[in-house]
Amino acid sequence: MIRILLAEDMHLIRGALVALLGLEPDMEVVAEVARGDAVVPAALAHRPTVAVLDIEMPGVDGLTAARSLGAVLPECRILILTVLGRPEVLRSALAAQVNGFMLKDAPPDRLADAVRRVAAGEHVIDPNLAAAALLAKQSPLTGREMDVLRLAAEGGELADIARELHLSQGTVRNYLGAVVTKLDARTRLDAVRIAREQGWLA
Repeated sequence: MIRILLAEDMHLIRGALVALLGLEPDMEVVAEVARGDAVVPAALAHRPTVAVLDIEMPGVDGLTAARSLGAVLPECRILILTVLGRPEVLRSALAAQVNGFMLKDAPPDRLADAVRRVAAGEHVIDPNLAAAALLAKQSPLTGREMDVLRLAAEGGELADIARELHLSQGTVRNYLGAVVTKLDARTRLDAVRIAREQGWLA
């Protein structure tokens, strides 16, 4: 029997997934949680074969939960189930050592198949997303430049960004200038658009 821990903060979706997986004769949902920081305690209590984790959850996100779970219960296999079908999210998930990555809009039979394959020791990744991740261009921006651009994309003014990142306004201005140049953008807004289209910004 494949023992499943399900972590999903949307109650309707979690209920539907529990019902769906409960129809499979070789699967049992032994724990369900709505927060990322509840994943490890539930896993230690119930010892699941596979943890099916959403990425966007309160407490901690699913990838942080996956890294923590892998550290304390390495025998538990991890399948990410998300709506965030972007190449950089897949790369982050693989860096977190997950065993599978599927989109929530996949057909129901694909989910059960993925759980079985992950439980059997395979790696399961949505093929279209894997291809997109391989073909996607890497961001030329540094981590700090991405931080500045992300805050600018959220509407932050120079003073706000400087305060948030503990930088001077002049330094923030220099970072934004470097971002515009590296992305061959016309303006800061154009740089945000380009970064979003490339999947570097959520």
